[in-house]
Amino acid sequence: MTTNIYMVRHAHSTYTPDELKRPLSAEGTEEAAKVSELLIDENIEHVISSPYLRAIQTVEGLASALGQEIHIMDGFKERKLIEGGADNFEEAIQKVWTHPRFSWEGGESNRTAQERGVRALKNVLVEYENKNVAIGTHGNIMVLTMNYLDNQYDYEFWKKLAMPDIYKLSFEADQFVGCKRIWKDSY
Repeated sequence: MTTNIYMVRHAHSTYTPDELKRPLSAEGTEEAAKVSELLIDENIEHVISSPYLRAIQTVEGLASALGQEIHIMDGFKERKLIEGGADNFEEAIQKVWTHPRFSWEGGESNRTAQERGVRALKNVLVEYENKNVAIGTHGNIMVLTMNYLDNQYDYEFWKKLAMPDIYKLSFEADQFVGCKRIWKDSY
């Protein structure tokens, strides 16, 4: 049997320096409703999220429609790039992708963040084997985790992600067997 993990990058959020409590924007709230409509048809059985509000808000409509609680997993929170924010975000993010063991002061290296995301994914694969699971998460940690499975999911792939975006990762036991984009930019 197959375990399907639906990695859901959060919808558009209103920037605030408080990463944990940053909410969806009005546009993001509309997009989150579309995420729910789309995933209802995928026979989702469990809903998990990063502890960050914008990720929770992106999947809470789905959880509500399914009559479920959202299971919070810290392993799917966004990677911390640098303490206090980067002067040049593009340059800072490109450097950590180019040098996977490098970390900015107070931040996580790609390797460290990837290990966290992969641990969380492996826990989900054990706990929810042969189920369809939606995970509300963030672009960078999502792609770092996917990169562990297949190195085609890299910095260039990350730059092209939509917000929101959904990728279905399929596994036979703990073996990765495929990835399919579920979100369509025309929604």
